[in-house]
Amino acid sequence: MKNVIVIGILAIGLLFVSFNSTGVKDYKIRKIVIDAGHGGKDQGTSGDFSLEKNIALDIALETGKIINEYLPDVEVIYTRKDDSFPSLYERADIANNNHADLFISIHCNSAPYSATVHGTETYIMGLHKSDENFEVAKRENSVITLEEDSKGQYEGFDPNSPESYILFSLYQSAYQENSLRLAQNVEDQFKNRVGRRSRGVKSAGFLVLWKTSMPSILVETGFLSNEKEERELNDKLQQTYIASGIFRAFRDYKNELESKN
Repeated sequence: MKNVIVIGILAIGLLFVSFNSTGVKDYKIRKIVIDAGHGGKDQGTSGDFSLEKNIALDIALETGKIINEYLPDVEVIYTRKDDSFPSLYERADIANNNHADLFISIHCNSAPYSATVHGTETYIMGLHKSDENFEVAKRENSVITLEEDSKGQYEGFDPNSPESYILFSLYQSAYQENSLRLAQNVEDQFKNRVGRRSRGVKSAGFLVLWKTSMPSILVETGFLSNEKEERELNDKLQQTYIASGIFRAFRDYKNELESKN
């Protein structure tokens, strides 16, 4: 009888060891989706000589390249690798259908009211806390007017209606903490390593983040409405610095979560 009890205790212990070694202990971030904002017939914002869709694609591809080189265990998935036009819901579907662990959308900003405004901003899903944040979200969400059946796909969402954004407070709440952690990492890298002016982490209702079932952020890499920043955003070396900052932010986020688990 004693032998039976001992064997039973050992079996239970082995069960917990197995669970820990294959579950929490071995938790890994294995897939990341990198989304180059806009594309195709949607050019995004523009500067004096360049378009957001082209700069976002260059930085997205460079970010993925660096991740592939230094974190070969991570699979990089792109929402687009050329001048194509995936809809906002298709971008989220790519992330969800591939069971991605993280979603990063890369963009450029604009401030038509002032040519002196410059710097980076990283957004997480949530209610806008200022009119300025609301204007950024409206601009990025207005792409749905170029999509077919936008009312059906986005449940009647109106990018210009403040009321439409109230429901957004209910989404992404499960991933808010990790999204915020990654967003803070990105802005810290931009400020302290890349040498760019950080305008901080903000929240707003972005459709591209709405239906993603994982931590998600949207990175505004700079203002094309600012003459100096437009030149920098078109410089290949500066694009590499920005991509390297996003990579390091992701690497630190990955290491932190995996070590905690």
